[in-house]
Amino acid sequence: MSRRPSAFSALIAVDKPAGMTSHDVVSRVRRAVGERRVGHAGTLDPAATGVLVVGIGQATKLLGMLTLDRKGYRATISLGAETTTDDAEGEVVASAEVGPELLDAGRAGREVAALVGEHDQVPPAYSAVSVGGRRAYDAARSGEALELAPRRVRVHGADLVAVLPEQRAWVVDLDVSKGTYVRSIARDLGRALGCRAHVGSLRRVFSGPVSLVDCLSLDELEAGGADLVRERCLDPVAVLGLPARELAVTEIADVSCGRRLDARDEAPGRVALTFGGGLAGIWRREGRFLVCETNFPQAIEGVRP
Repeated sequence: MSRRPSAFSALIAVDKPAGMTSHDVVSRVRRAVGERRVGHAGTLDPAATGVLVVGIGQATKLLGMLTLDRKGYRATISLGAETTTDDAEGEVVASAEVGPELLDAGRAGREVAALVGEHDQVPPAYSAVSVGGRRAYDAARSGEALELAPRRVRVHGADLVAVLPEQRAWVVDLDVSKGTYVRSIARDLGRALGCRAHVGSLRRVFSGPVSLVDCLSLDELEAGGADLVRERCLDPVAVLGLPARELAVTEIADVSCGRRLDARDEAPGRVALTFGGGLAGIWRREGRFLVCETNFPQAIEGVRP
């Protein structure tokens, strides 16, 4: 049976609350806007909050195209204990004393600054990493230990925001590459310092070009529905980071049929074709022509001048 057409198509950013999975957010968005075709990019752990990019209707096709190569977090790193999940949700598996020197802002700031650079990072045992077709978190819940291979990640920026002596914790801002686990950063930092550590709280403050100021709360979405989405949706061309070409009326029929277009001054590579405030397709320059890579039968809303 064919899928019914979407009522509208758009990208939005949601400020995910704590205690929900990213899929829970998708379910709430579906109900709020009355659209079944909804997906998300860049999973957040249930305990984490902050920026979650969500696609509605045809915009779900964009989710796999979004690079979102850098992500920003504000994390509370709790010193003195390592947990099964590397965050506050897990059981303590190792603990150690936290010396007073680690609660000195100068020492803490130097340790945090030293995180900047490339690292080989082993993902947490409770993560969505797949080994032999099995998710690490499924194996961990069954009491099995999967051998997780290290991956190369980069910390672009790391700053100490505050030291919380009574909580034996540091608050830090991190700018990291896609695929970096902040929980692993906390775990490895605690081991290096000899005090053990885990993430006490985590908030994603940006994902690629999308930040908290772009986000809607679920309560706002449920109150405003599709009208609010149309008002506050993301510009899909800006999020993709592509050059744009506004189509002439005479080109619409050719684009709809996937017929190649004469290139203008577009550089080699992808280009976003727009028309009347919507994203009509993503094409690619090959030689003297633009050729179709993906068309959106229902234009994705939100393109701004």
